[in-house]
Amino acid sequence: MNMPTLSYAILPDRGLITVGGADRRDFLQGLVSNDVTRASAECAIWAAFLTPQGKYLHDFFMVEIGEALHLDCEGGDRLMDFGKRLSKYKLRSLIDLGVAPDMAVVALWGEGAATALGLAQEAGVGRAMDAGVVYMDPRLTAAGARAILPTARVAEILEPLGFAAATPEDYDHVRVSLGLPDGTKDMVVEKTILLEANFDALNGVDWEKGCYMGQELTARTKYRGLVKKRLMPVTIEGTAPPAGTPLMLDGKEAGEMRSSRAGLGIALIRLDRIEGGGLELEAEGATVTLCDTVWPSVEQAG
Repeated sequence: MNMPTLSYAILPDRGLITVGGADRRDFLQGLVSNDVTRASAECAIWAAFLTPQGKYLHDFFMVEIGEALHLDCEGGDRLMDFGKRLSKYKLRSLIDLGVAPDMAVVALWGEGAATALGLAQEAGVGRAMDAGVVYMDPRLTAAGARAILPTARVAEILEPLGFAAATPEDYDHVRVSLGLPDGTKDMVVEKTILLEANFDALNGVDWEKGCYMGQELTARTKYRGLVKKRLMPVTIEGTAPPAGTPLMLDGKEAGEMRSSRAGLGIALIRLDRIEGGGLELEAEGATVTLCDTVWPSVEQAG
């Protein structure tokens, strides 16, 4: 793939929910998987909003701009669903829920991206930029950075820093190559649990914070060693199997395909089926091979 060293892409499938008001941190702290007190213009976090039973509903990045926390989440109908769910818990909290229609979510990547943006090479570290904010991906620094910027001025702000415009598909290739899950492309609403989606290895859960919705199952899964499946990056020889396709090993189902891009993919793998080194799986004539990740292993994460 021939791309400039530094690239940026506006992500049109993302949207922004804003949470302002005096109670904004306390309100979100009791609802999401990460520590909201850490979120600021200088620090972004990745977190999830779960069902009371601990199953996945939404994931998002959180950072502060001015007096409001901004939640970078899936857009369209998914954003509307997330907003409605949050509003149900508002009760008497002093918060203001809104959206930021004139701001864009931007992915930035390439060798030297952190330096060009004036950021340390540390997960989640951020700073104010123009009327928005830019921060290193809180999941993994190898994924580059993300920004929230005025839509009409993205090129004006970033191109003088050495970034050239790329496409959302270019960024998706980077994401898939690193094995980073993307919302409903890789997770199943009201079914996936956080450790299956590697939130523990990718800084998406704070194990020391107080109670939040769905915490009991998440904690029990970790401390009792109940993780039976994990999302893992794979390479694909042949035509990429559609999402949901069973992956077979020695005639038995060993996993399920999720998102893919240009010979790379993410699959949900049954851990008991890959013990003993069985790494090549078959699916509809394609060979799907597990590959190493650049983030901590599931053994370290557990």
